[in-house]
Amino acid sequence: MQRSRRGEVDPFIVMDVVEAARQAEEAGRHIIHMEVGQPGTGAPRGATEAVAASLRDPLGYTVALGLPALRQGIAGLYRRWYGVELDPARVIVTSGSSGAFLLSFTALFDAGDRVGMGLPGYPSYRQILKALSLEPIGIQTRAENRFQPVPADLPELQGLIVASPGNPSGTMLDRDALAALIAAQPQGFVSDEIYHGLHYGPRAVSALEISDEVHVINSFSKYFSMTGWRIGWMVVPEDHIRPIERLAQNLFICAPHVAQVAALAALDCIDELEANRATYAANRALMLEGLPKAGFTRIAPPDGAFYIYADVSELTQDSRALAAEILAEAGVAVTPGLDFDPVRGHQTLRFSYARATADIEEGLRRLQAFMASRLPAL
Repeated sequence: MQRSRRGEVDPFIVMDVVEAARQAEEAGRHIIHMEVGQPGTGAPRGATEAVAASLRDPLGYTVALGLPALRQGIAGLYRRWYGVELDPARVIVTSGSSGAFLLSFTALFDAGDRVGMGLPGYPSYRQILKALSLEPIGIQTRAENRFQPVPADLPELQGLIVASPGNPSGTMLDRDALAALIAAQPQGFVSDEIYHGLHYGPRAVSALEISDEVHVINSFSKYFSMTGWRIGWMVVPEDHIRPIERLAQNLFICAPHVAQVAALAALDCIDELEANRATYAANRALMLEGLPKAGFTRIAPPDGAFYIYADVSELTQDSRALAAEILAEAGVAVTPGLDFDPVRGHQTLRFSYARATADIEEGLRRLQAFMASRLPAL
């Protein structure tokens, strides 16, 4: 049977690390997980209680754009977080942010269009674009720009996707920098804001504070600690609502009803969610102190999210091999940078600090001991 070239996407290398860590745990080892961007906490208590109550009633299809109460609740979030008065009709509830990317890229771009993204960056942008017969254009960012693209770096494009805070760097764009990128790419601008709410100084700026002619994508996975519920959303211009609704009807029917119930309740669980953010802040401080002690000194201090991206070119030219060595010898799972930058990623590692503080402390102790034993051989 023939196979489409659209299916020839690259593997997600971090998932290979996850599998290697699982095998090590199955063999009886205790592994500290710094590889995946998944909160160590579960869904807020109010969300799980709302789901338990909902199970007494039938859970079926919702309208394609999502439960009206949830769309209104998300619009209220923009009022609280950014002071933006948002028409709930522009909010589209999706099957995770991945579903939102599919809808956004399909609605905005035609086959063959060139869509830019900063490198290092979230690898699934590239792979989803390839699967849709679009051309992903990697834009090499620089440390002096905190691994974010700038207008001067942009080639001729039909679209641009940016993430602030970014994955893997955790760095953010301020209002002027974000506005400059929107102005440079007005015909197709996608703002990935799934780490909003997770900041350790000034809050992140939403593209909706600057323009209504953008696609904004967010998720309940990170700040709301609901990765497995697969529930996200997008905000689009008014004249994009109906085309995206038609796509959503046919591609997904609707986001999972039970996850929408949980998401609506999660919007009110502020105290619990802010306690999670305080934990990440403590973990971040530990990482910024502990990683240099282990020998990882070339890092971009993150403004948000829960990652630290480290240049390890002084230690190795094969980050995948180094990550495997760290897992085997230290029992710490970390992510090689090849997922995020196919050009320079062989010289970088990403460390996640999304787990419990005790795990972060133990992981740093192990990394320091491992590097102390390894450095004399370098």
